[in-house]
Amino acid sequence: MDMSETELLPIFPLSNVVLFPRVKTPLHLFEPRYRQLAREVLKGERRIGMVVVRPEHAEDMPGNPPIYPIGCAGLITESQRLPDGRYNLVLLGEHRVRVVGELPPDASRLYRLARVARLEEPYPDAERERVGRLRSAIIEDVGLLVRHTQTERSHPFDPALFAGVDDETFVNAVSNAFAFPPPEKQGLLEADSIPERFARLASSLSFQRLELEGRRGGGPRFH
Repeated sequence: MDMSETELLPIFPLSNVVLFPRVKTPLHLFEPRYRQLAREVLKGERRIGMVVVRPEHAEDMPGNPPIYPIGCAGLITESQRLPDGRYNLVLLGEHRVRVVGELPPDASRLYRLARVARLEEPYPDAERERVGRLRSAIIEDVGLLVRHTQTERSHPFDPALFAGVDDETFVNAVSNAFAFPPPEKQGLLEADSIPERFARLASSLSFQRLELEGRRGGGPRFH
């Protein structure tokens, strides 16, 4: 790979948060290395790479555990520095990235710094009819799951909430909204095209619906 096509990006590894393009995620930074990361990026381009730690290494979070190679670059849209030095941030996903390497540790830098390459989100015109069918199935399953798992909602689920939302934003927002296990969300992020992400999401929601029907009243949780 041509290194001129990559960029250096501070990375923030977590075991339970997957950032999707076009989706906002709140973050609370309290470790000294991530406080330093926040201070540095807020002085510059305000960008962070969100990556997920492989589940078998979740217990190694205090160190530098292995991560999945595909993550998401994000832009800090809101920031609050607390009196004790912690930070509350809101990160807006920009685009997927592949980590192609990490810089060696630096005595003055506590956080991890990676070289990343931007990943595109192909959406061939020939797939739009198929995506339309998948989108309808997803909306139907979302409605069913919400009705059966959030009976305390004061208003019924309204499919019109999705009207006017473009396909890429739609599939990323729904992928983010359901509390799938992190490896499953990572699989959604790693889908190599918008149609493939739709197919994976439709499959995951269909499984949740069948599981719900099987146990009569359980189901997924929204964040």
